[in-house]
Amino acid sequence: MKSPAGINRRIAMASLGISVSGLATAHCNRAIQVPVSATGQSVVIDGDAVRGIYPDILNAISTKEKCRFVVTPVPRARLEKLYESGKADMIVASTRSVRRDEFGVFVPMVRSRAMVISLGDLQRAPFKTTQDVLNNKEVRLVVVRGYDYGNAYHELIEAMGKENRVLLEADPNAVARLMKTNPNDVTIMVPTIIYGAMQEDARLSDQLEKLRFEPLDNIPWGESGVYLSKTSLEPGLMKFLQSAMQRTAQAGTVHKGFAAYYPPQVLKDSIKPLEKIP
Repeated sequence: MKSPAGINRRIAMASLGISVSGLATAHCNRAIQVPVSATGQSVVIDGDAVRGIYPDILNAISTKEKCRFVVTPVPRARLEKLYESGKADMIVASTRSVRRDEFGVFVPMVRSRAMVISLGDLQRAPFKTTQDVLNNKEVRLVVVRGYDYGNAYHELIEAMGKENRVLLEADPNAVARLMKTNPNDVTIMVPTIIYGAMQEDARLSDQLEKLRFEPLDNIPWGESGVYLSKTSLEPGLMKFLQSAMQRTAQAGTVHKGFAAYYPPQVLKDSIKPLEKIP
């Protein structure tokens, strides 16, 4: 695991997570509410401490722009509810989805791809589509509540749910623990998420070399980045934050962060800079 100085640092303030001080500017005239959930090394939560790729980005923007972000750790399901109800100004490390587009403006930061992930050296044919997963009756699907990877993903959950072969968990750590206990369990998510969660958990880090990643033809490349709330953000503040995030994306800052935290074999076929894929 790579942890260069200045990247693998804690960013935490009081019980609210991050509260970066600084005088507000005309464009950023109030604190920006950013609830977060653990998402690999993109967002790492340790009690009230929050760090990772996206907290580093917010810290850099706050320092440069004199903007104040209040980052609060919350469960994934609650994060989605806060966003949909307009009580979150921003959500970070989020994949783009049709449902989330209803409530906010998406700013892509990297391209990402969810895959089927399993542990161990099971003697089975590779999964190439979600139908292959459904057809293998020995497999259970363990997923994080609130994750969204498109129609094929939700259709698979619905179909396997009818066969009582789906388990919904609160976070990637819980998913990984079940997979360690039950060799036939698989999950679908972006590989960096589960790899980062296992890096941070001493009970799971011994399983990192056993991870198996399989892309599915009907779960294509998507985008990962930040959502800005249409409901809570004033027009001027929305424009300012959108511009700041777009500049960060164009500079490749997020992808560089991934490259600093993860080995190449984990990023391969799962995380790319925006310009690398049409």
